[in-house]
Amino acid sequence: MLLLAVDTSGKNGSLALARTTPGQSEINVLEVVALAGGAFSAQLVPQIAALLEKHGYGRHDLGAFAVASGPGSFTGLRVGLAAIKALGEALQKPIVAISLLEAVACSARMSAASQRRVLAALDAGRGDVYAGDYELGSTAENIVTRGAMRSERLLSREEFIAECKGASIITADVALAEAGRAAGLTVELIDSPNSAVIARLGWERLQRGETVPPEELEANYIRRSDAEIFSKPAP
Repeated sequence: MLLLAVDTSGKNGSLALARTTPGQSEINVLEVVALAGGAFSAQLVPQIAALLEKHGYGRHDLGAFAVASGPGSFTGLRVGLAAIKALGEALQKPIVAISLLEAVACSARMSAASQRRVLAALDAGRGDVYAGDYELGSTAENIVTRGAMRSERLLSREEFIAECKGASIITADVALAEAGRAAGLTVELIDSPNSAVIARLGWERLQRGETVPPEELEANYIRRSDAEIFSKPAP
């Protein structure tokens, strides 16, 4: 089965085409295509078509979709989610929504058969942090598996550091990593997860039947938009 994964949550994004086999946890990522930030709405659909054509497929060959649902850019997330909603509905194929915080957490490196609590961290701007609290495990092949999500919240830097006692920080943000190390915490600095990670996590959820109907696919913003924050209630 072909799985298309899309991530338009950040300044830059990507999409990935992967081949999957029922009953097998591993996937074969055929290609990852980078998407330049600021032009997702113009690039995304043509890039999907070009990627499929390059590998000899059409959109009707797609069997499922995985999409980063946030947190991240309000505009970027809407573009990616709208495209996947349209494709999923038109083709009647399953959709899986993946939290970017989960993608960060599952990009950690772990020893075989280990299990630990991690705090995935993303810079939220304005001195805040998107923090995902996860309990992760790993297989004998050192592949990190999804565990229980304790919470996903918006915290101040100070609140985040306080929350990290007894947990490992997983982040792709250098400033957050330095702040954690300065506080004496265990920190793992990773590369920013791309759509290949979204594809792998999406395949795990698909096999568990954790799909979302197109009409229920929503962004996981965590933070309210400026319009919501600064709007005044009607008199």
